[in-house]
Amino acid sequence: MSNLHSRVLAILGICLCVISPAAFANTGEINLTRSGVGYIALILFCIAYVVVMLEEKLHLRKSKPVLIAAGIIWMLIGWVYTQAGLSHEAEHAFRETLLEFAELLLFLLVAMTYINALEERRLFDVLRAWMVRKGFNYKTLFWLTGFLAFFISPIADNLTTALLMCAVIIKVAGDDKKFINLCCINVVVAANAGGAFSPFGDITTLMVWQAGIVQFEEFLALFLPSLVNFLIPAIIMSFFVANRKPHAIGEDVVLKRGALRILTLFLLTVATAVLCHLLLHLPPVLGMMTGLGYLQFFGYFLRRTLPGSLARKRAVAERAGDQQALERLGGVVPFDVFNRVARAEWDTLLFFYGVVMCVGGLGYMGYLAYMSDLLYSGVGATQTNIILGLASAVIDNIPVMFAVLTMEPEMSHGHWLLITLTAGTGGSLLSIGSAAGVALMGQARGMYTFFGHLKWTPVIALGYAASVALHLWLNAAMFDH
Repeated sequence: MSNLHSRVLAILGICLCVISPAAFANTGEINLTRSGVGYIALILFCIAYVVVMLEEKLHLRKSKPVLIAAGIIWMLIGWVYTQAGLSHEAEHAFRETLLEFAELLLFLLVAMTYINALEERRLFDVLRAWMVRKGFNYKTLFWLTGFLAFFISPIADNLTTALLMCAVIIKVAGDDKKFINLCCINVVVAANAGGAFSPFGDITTLMVWQAGIVQFEEFLALFLPSLVNFLIPAIIMSFFVANRKPHAIGEDVVLKRGALRILTLFLLTVATAVLCHLLLHLPPVLGMMTGLGYLQFFGYFLRRTLPGSLARKRAVAERAGDQQALERLGGVVPFDVFNRVARAEWDTLLFFYGVVMCVGGLGYMGYLAYMSDLLYSGVGATQTNIILGLASAVIDNIPVMFAVLTMEPEMSHGHWLLITLTAGTGGSLLSIGSAAGVALMGQARGMYTFFGHLKWTPVIALGYAASVALHLWLNAAMFDH
């Protein structure tokens, strides 16, 4: 999920090429692309997005400017259409765009709730402690964190995975800045690549799946290109990792009751969402919300059985004279699902709303048809999809993917998978190009930096180019229809 973006490089030019198209609404009856209202809306969105990119400098949450911009843009549309006696059409377009957002919001909210529940039950802490306790050498740790990031991110999303792996790296490496920087780059590339071949790995892949353009199992066609995207830079960087062993650090972490059962329920929820989509042709959000019910019932079970569980564990600890266990049991609190819901990334979700509604409004004004002709009809689908992937290193990949979904250009299945791949992995080229990179710059502040990542951008670009080439060759048959 993209976060803080401190990037101002050629922002206005890129906005005109990428952000102008709409989110999910159709083009309205009144073409406003050459009107004063249209220009005001476009400039307003560009200003709001620049403020978003300066979030780290301004200490202003990124949802605020886009929420205001979204409101003003749709008010401008409403005013123009009311003057023309077409207020019902504008209302209908707004509701359509809002419905598309609501489906994605609820889907993401359930996924975030499960991840927060697993974090609260200390599942990720146990995994981190196991890796630290094993005392792997630097090369092994480099590859292990990379592969874990690649294979966990398709389920837990690239941001959560990157933060988990970074915590392990910092814990083991201490103040070895060079190793931490290399490992963090590797984790960012791996997490973004892993998220590209799964609907759950990134918001962009989720949007493509929910739109019904790519089926769940069809994302697996991107597995090998994604793997190459990760492996090529990882192999080159591994030659610069010192072959020494850090000091093993002991860390006693106990898994909380119900952690593995919650993980099982999460997998069951994913399966429910997939089956709703594949077998019943219903939106995947239905299965996800049903899965939230699974978690709520299990939370009820945990609360009702907590006193008996504590009594049994306390008796065992007293017999064994385990004072640490007794202290831990004294701090146990009941599991509360709604606390996990409250801990969702609401700023990100509201930012998501603002982007969807802003871009949806701009599309309804008529910028959709204009940009679709300029990019896909003029430049060509393959070249455009590769360029948009590169642009996602500078601009958030959410509006990039919204733009393409709204244009709905005449593209083969292979081209839709191509934009999914490039939008998902293009952000790895810069540390500010993805949520994983931005988050790790904060977590490993001073050790993983923009310029530390930039030094390896040519190597990452090799992986990007190789993954695109492999997809074009391996899945060539998909480009024919």
